Amino acid sequence: MGDIFSSLDVSASGLSAERVRMNIISNNLANANTTSGPDGKPYTRKLVMFREMLDSTLNKNGSSEGVEVADIVDSKTPYKKIFDPSHPDVDKDGFVLYPNVNPVEEMVDMITATRSYEANIAAFNAAKTMMNKALEMGQ
Repeated sequence: MGDIFSSLDVSASGLSAERVRMNIISNNLANANTTSGPDGKPYTRKLVMFREMLDSTLNKNGSSEGVEVADIVDSKTPYKKIFDPSHPDVDKDGFVLYPNVNPVEEMVDMITATRSYEANIAAFNAAKTMMNKALEMGQ
């Protein structure tokens, strides 16, 4: 039963990590046109970095306990510079800096995160079904 519980933990960690990733992607999409933040700069795209969690007691085997969010970092992609002299955030040359968010790329990332989330739900449910079957056999 220990392996079944461990597989539930792995799936749960994946669900949690992908939920954070979907929230960050949603935030990126919501701010795709935010040209001036509190620091006067355009919004900067955020990226979620995952890290594998290793079981400290089974480290020799490299056994995984799942994933966790290691960090949320700013993208290094340059801002988009667009000529728009009528915009309130225009510079002296008539250009506006727009966020480095590409909505198409964000949607692809969202689909990937959603599919990963769904795969973790399927794995969790399969482990739960196996655990229930094992309990039924013991009766």
